[in-house]
Amino acid sequence: MVIKKAHLPEKICSRCQRPFSWRKKWQKNWLEVKYCSKRCAGQRN
Repeated sequence: MVIKKAHLPEKICSRCQRPFSWRKKWQKNWLEVKYCSKRCAGQRN
């Protein structure tokens, strides 16, 4: 099964308010992902 990038789910980062797409490393916990990167997660004030 091939998944096209255009069909990947997206979310808005809680820190920078930019959209980010699903990544394979988030496959098991996509519902809990709030930040687009480690940088945003570290600046979550």
